[in-house]
Amino acid sequence: MTGLNETHDPALRSWVASANEPAGDFPIQNLPFGIFRRRGAGEPWRGGVAIGNQVLDLAAVARIAPFEGMAGRALQSASADRLNGLMALGPAAWSQLRLALSRALRQGAKEQPLLENCLVPQAQAEHEVPALVGDYTDFYTSIHHATNIGRQFRPDNPLLPNYKWVPIGYHGRSSSLGISGEAFARPQGQTMAPGAARPAVGPSRRLDIELELGIWIGAGNARGEPIPIDRAEEHVFGISLLNDWSARDIQAWEYQPLGPFLSKSFATTLSPWIVTLEALEPFRAPLERPDGDPSPLQYLDSPQVRSRGAFDIALQVELQTARMGQAGIPAASISTTNYRHAYWTAAQLVAHHTVNGCNLRPGDLFGSGTLSGPTLAQAAALIELTEAGKHPVQLPGGETRTWLEDGDTVTLRGRCERAGAARIGFGPCTGTVLPARG
Repeated sequence: MTGLNETHDPALRSWVASANEPAGDFPIQNLPFGIFRRRGAGEPWRGGVAIGNQVLDLAAVARIAPFEGMAGRALQSASADRLNGLMALGPAAWSQLRLALSRALRQGAKEQPLLENCLVPQAQAEHEVPALVGDYTDFYTSIHHATNIGRQFRPDNPLLPNYKWVPIGYHGRSSSLGISGEAFARPQGQTMAPGAARPAVGPSRRLDIELELGIWIGAGNARGEPIPIDRAEEHVFGISLLNDWSARDIQAWEYQPLGPFLSKSFATTLSPWIVTLEALEPFRAPLERPDGDPSPLQYLDSPQVRSRGAFDIALQVELQTARMGQAGIPAASISTTNYRHAYWTAAQLVAHHTVNGCNLRPGDLFGSGTLSGPTLAQAAALIELTEAGKHPVQLPGGETRTWLEDGDTVTLRGRCERAGAARIGFGPCTGTVLPARG
C-alpha cells in the first residue's frame, strides 16, 4: 500500500488539454498502461499510456530517452509489445515511471516539446490484451452474487459453508481472453433440457454477462513460497474491467462435480487500460463484513486489509440491442454496482492463491468474480437481474431481455470519484454477440 504522493494532487493539470476535462476517464492523476498501435497502419504493437483523449506512445518516448535511472529502465520495458517486462520490475519501478510521466505531462513541463509528437489520438488506436497471460484464475468474491445464485438452486441454504472462510476460485482459459471492441460467436455445447432422456448439443440459449474486474499480477513469487498478506499488493500491477461471458445452460449441465468448463472458456473480454494500484490509492475503503461473520484466517487477515484493503470503484453495465443501434437508441444502463461489495480483497486473493506454494508470474490475471451488490438493481449478471428469466429486463424501444440475443452489445464502465480527489476511470469494456457458427 503505497500511500498518497504528488501524482495524486487534484490540482495537477496537463498540457494535453483533453486530460483536464472533469468528466474524462484519463486525467493526469490516472495514467493507465496498455498496448496499442494505429488502426490499419500495420505498425508493431507497443506500450502506451492514456492521457485525456490521447495515447502517449511509450516506444516513441523511449527513443527520446527523457528519463534516467529506474524510470528510464522501466520506460524501456513499457515500450515493448506486451507489458510483462514492466510488470516483472515491481512497484518501485512502476512508481518511478509513473512519477516521471506525471511530471513530464504537467502544464509547464520542459518535456512538452519532446513529447507532443509522441501522442496518438485514442480514436485512431486499436488495442491488444496488455500482457501475455500465462494463467487466468477466476474468483467468486461477491457474497451477494453467490447468495443470489445459490438461492435459485438451494432456497433454504443458498450459501455453501466454505464461502465465508475461503476465496473460491477456478482456473480459466487464457487463450480466449480478448480486448474491448471484440465480437465473438455464440458458444455451442451440451445442454440437458428438463425431462429429456439425453443431452443435446447446440448453441447456448442462455448467454449471460458477468461484470468483474481484472486483477493483473506484476512481480511473481518463487514456487513453494507463499506471499504474505502484508506484501500481497506489491505483486499487483493494476486493475481493468472484465466481462466473463457465461453460457448458463451449458454451465448447469457440466459444472458438477468440477465446475465451469465450456460455459466459460469461449470468451472473456477485457478493457484495454490497466489502472495501477497507485492511481487508485485515493479511493481505498475499509473491508466491510456483515456483523457476526467469522474473521478471516490469519494468513488472510491484517489491520491494513481491514482498514483500507478495498477500493471504491463504481461499476455499470450497459446493453444495446441490434435494433436499438439501427434506430439510433443509445445503450441502456441495466445495472450499477461497486467493487466495495466484494467479500474478499485483491490482497486476500493473492495471499490465498499462493498459500499452497503456487507460483504466480508477471502478466497472470485474476477475475474478481461477478461484483453484484446487495440489491437486485445492483446485480451484475442477467441470471440475477431477471431472477433466472422470471422478470425480463425492460429496454428502450419496447424490447426485453432475459438472456443475450445475437447482435447485442454489452459495455462495462468503471470510475472512481471522491471529494478531494480527481475523478479517474477505466475506459469502456465492450463486446458483441454474433450468431453461432454453423
